[in-house]
Amino acid sequence: MPDRPAARRGGRSQQGRPAGPAGDADGAALELLSEGVIEVQGRLVVATNATLYCKVGHAGRQAACVYKPVAGERPLWDFAAGSLAGREVAAYRVSAAAGFRIVPPTVFREGPFGPGMCQLWIDVDESVDVIALSRRADHAELRDMAVFDAVVNNADRKIGHLLPAPDGHLYGCDHGVCFAEEYKLRTVLWQWRGRSLPGRSVEALRRLQLGFETGSLSADLSNWLTPAEVAATRERLELLLKHRVHPYPPEDWPAVPWPPV
Repeated sequence: MPDRPAARRGGRSQQGRPAGPAGDADGAALELLSEGVIEVQGRLVVATNATLYCKVGHAGRQAACVYKPVAGERPLWDFAAGSLAGREVAAYRVSAAAGFRIVPPTVFREGPFGPGMCQLWIDVDESVDVIALSRRADHAELRDMAVFDAVVNNADRKIGHLLPAPDGHLYGCDHGVCFAEEYKLRTVLWQWRGRSLPGRSVEALRRLQLGFETGSLSADLSNWLTPAEVAATRERLELLLKHRVHPYPPEDWPAVPWPPV
């Protein structure tokens, strides 16, 4: 199998903002990912877990995607074995329900090497300096990402996980180590710590709150997370809405992933 050069990956840019976990903007992409035939083209050599670059085709449509089989996940001491692919799907569901559009369309399905996560590839704007981007404090979508990471308790937000699309939208990838019960937020995006949340963030969090209140989001996340992890996600959300400030780094957990890129 040929190695594919290291690249940022996720899903192709979708027009519009999804209204929910399977919003109109993502519907066609989700159908393609779920129903299409996956053909493995290569692998991402820089990834810790088995990460395969693929083509997926269905009903005359074709796109590039990433496929992460559960069988290729390396065991972690603090996350249940075989749970990382499902956490990637849960992250997409939260992103879509909030209207953030941070996580590209993602599904859990059977693939060439067994069940796993399948996510659309995004062609990034290579002219963007992602190191400089990660340090900006005036980028609204980057700030959305910081809020999203606080909700899902992202333990691994690296600079290389930023996906600036050619149309200007910012995506993020690699959300397999999210949703731990304990506070494990580890990110390169601490520039807003302690600052008040912007109005657009509060509106997004309220959409998530409504999803929990109606039970739809809890039921959806329960397909991928334990009851305790779903409850912890809701508690983090409620704390963010109560205090309306960006969280501070943890005192007993590394604040920045290593390596940060």
